[in-house]
Amino acid sequence: MPGLSPVQPMTKRKPARRPRARSTTARLAGIALTLAAGVSLHSCANISTERELKAASAGLEELLKSLGSAVRQQAGLDSAPGVAPAPTGPVRTAGTAGAFGACPQFFAGGQPPVIKPQPSQRALCYDAFAVLHSGESKTAVYVAQKLNRALVADADEKRTDKFFADARLRATERATLQDYRSSGFDRGHLAPAGQMPTPAAMAQSFSLANIVPQAPDHNQGAWRVSVEDATKKYAARASGHVYVITGPFYSPGIAQSQAIGAGRVRVPKYLFKLVYDEAQGRAWAHWHLNDNATRGSAPISYAELVRRTGIEFLPGVRLAD
Repeated sequence: MPGLSPVQPMTKRKPARRPRARSTTARLAGIALTLAAGVSLHSCANISTERELKAASAGLEELLKSLGSAVRQQAGLDSAPGVAPAPTGPVRTAGTAGAFGACPQFFAGGQPPVIKPQPSQRALCYDAFAVLHSGESKTAVYVAQKLNRALVADADEKRTDKFFADARLRATERATLQDYRSSGFDRGHLAPAGQMPTPAAMAQSFSLANIVPQAPDHNQGAWRVSVEDATKKYAARASGHVYVITGPFYSPGIAQSQAIGAGRVRVPKYLFKLVYDEAQGRAWAHWHLNDNATRGSAPISYAELVRRTGIEFLPGVRLAD
C-alpha cells in the first residue's frame, strides 16, 4: 500500500550468550564496591538528608559482613556442628614477629616462648589465656596464662561444659567433638576452667584448642589436685603476677604417638605446667606421665623443663639463684 515501507526479510538472531555465573565472593565484592561508589557519589552530590546516607552506609556494612562470611566459607573456616565462633584474634604462624600481638599480657615481659616454628602452628588469643596450636597434633603446643590474687578471687564462674572446636583453625587442623567420643580419654583442660575470671573466659576455656586427650583418673585426680589446685592456691597468695604455661609432650614424637578419632588427635605421653613467680624471680614445673596410675610428684627445675622439651619458655627472664 502507498506510504508503507516494504517488509524487510526476517533474519535469525543468534541467542545471546549467558554470562558465566560468578562466585558468591566475587558477586558480593562487586556489589559492595558498587554500593561504596554510590555512597561516595551521593556524598559529592550533597544528599538531601542525613538519613539516606546512614541507610546507604548500613547497607554497605551488611554486604561487607556477608562478603566476609563468604570468604570464610570458601577458605574452609565456616562453622559446622560442634564448631562455635571464638573471640577475634591473630591466627599466624608461630615464630613470626607479633604472633601474639593481641595478647602479650599472658607472657612474662610480653615475650612468648622461643620455639622452632612449624607451618601448621597458629597463635590464638582468648580473654584469659593464649594458645599456640599445632595442626599436626590437633592440640596445643602450649597454653599461657597470667594469674594474680585478684584474678583468682574472681574465678568463681559457673562451669559451662560446652566444648567446641575453634572456627579460627582450619578444619583439617582442629580436633572435633566426635574425635573424643568413646575414646577412653577425658577432654583435659590445659588452662583450667576453674581459673577463669569471667563468664566469657569460662566459655572460651572449653575450646578444643585448650584441650588434650587425658587419662581420666589423672585428669580428675593427681593433675587436678596436686597441679591445678596447688597452682591456683599459690597464685592466690603471691604478691604479684604468676605466669603459667601448660602443655603436652609427645614421645618419641607426634607422628609416633597414639591417636584418637577420625581426626587422629594425638595423645601426649606427658603433661607439664610451668609456674613463674615474677616478684620472687622463681620458676618450677610439674611434669606428669599421662596415665591413670600417676600420682603427685616433686616439681622439676625450669632448666630441666627446657632440657626435656627444647623450648625456652621464659626468654629474657633472669631467674633468682
